[in-house]
Amino acid sequence: MNLTISGHHLEVTPALRTYVTTKLDRIARHFDQVVDVKVLLTVEKQKEKEKRQRAECNIHVKGNDLFAESSHEDLYAAVDELVDKLDRQVVRHKTKVQSHNHECAKRLM
Repeated sequence: MNLTISGHHLEVTPALRTYVTTKLDRIARHFDQVVDVKVLLTVEKQKEKEKRQRAECNIHVKGNDLFAESSHEDLYAAVDELVDKLDRQVVRHKTKVQSHNHECAKRLM
């Protein structure tokens, strides 16, 4: 899995980088065919304080691209919401991809 974490108007500290990677391990645990993950963390220079911190993520899995974004006052809370959204999308994609056909039982005669 290729992981790219970048910041816009923000320096990505090692603590923030490890927090994002540990949270994204949950997605890799559910679905092992994740090819590429790009995370963009931004701080918007708005006048109001609420929902300034924003986290976006593009995930390229086998057969599809998934995108989610989240905004919050705290960047760590925005990352938590982002991972929850991505986790739901990955689980939904995994159920679509999996074969639900079962082999029929052999008849005993």
